[in-house]
Amino acid sequence: MEAIHVIRRPLLTEKTTFGMNERAQYAFEVDRRATKTDVKRAVEEIYKVNVISVNTIVRKGRVRRLRTGYHTTPEVKRAIVRLQEGQVIELL
Repeated sequence: MEAIHVIRRPLLTEKTTFGMNERAQYAFEVDRRATKTDVKRAVEEIYKVNVISVNTIVRKGRVRRLRTGYHTTPEVKRAIVRLQEGQVIELL
């Protein structure tokens, strides 16, 4: 998989912003088929940083009731990437 297809977008919430500032951890939404090794390689290639660890989370899709019936939201895979001390990714 190419790096631009692995990482879909960075996740910017209060919790991830705290992780960026205090622990050098960054959160990304990634492709469901991507492994931890793919994510590590993609972040290092795109942002030119050294990655220490990658943790992944799969958020299951939820069933929503709408006027037209029941629909399932898609599953989303997230990756939390930890960088070497002193390295920063400029997301904004």
